[in-house]
Amino acid sequence: MAQAKAENRRDDPNYQITNNNPIDVHVGRRVRLRRTLLGMSQEQLGDALNITFQQVQKYERGSNRISASRLWDIGQILDVPVSFFFDDMSDDTAAHSPRRMKAGGVKDEYEENPTDPMARRETLELVRAYYSIKNPNLRKRITEMVKSVATAIPEEV
Repeated sequence: MAQAKAENRRDDPNYQITNNNPIDVHVGRRVRLRRTLLGMSQEQLGDALNITFQQVQKYERGSNRISASRLWDIGQILDVPVSFFFDDMSDDTAAHSPRRMKAGGVKDEYEENPTDPMARRETLELVRAYYSIKNPNLRKRITEMVKSVATAIPEEV
């Protein structure tokens, strides 16, 4: 019964528009990126927004949409403009806007790209550790070292 109900939802032309839309997923990832870079937990963000950490999780996964006023509040708490949440959006993701999908502009299913380095926890931890170094000269030298190591190691085939 539950499987049949799920299949019926996927046949609904509005299903992909309103459920885990790629733009909502992108915005959620950007919320997670900024929150993590600040060293803030989901619970802390939830407390600041007066919502549960589970709701923050749903926002970050893109399973729940973030309203305009809530996105404004998140931007204020995370000290970024609202535009930050839409930065670095790929053309493919932008093509999945509800307006374009309703018009029949996008038919293929959106797939997450697990190889995207900005979506990896490892990247977030590295950036956070990097910015925790207070000495700007040391940070610059570390950047130069990483670049030289990256160019010195031959690419894997």
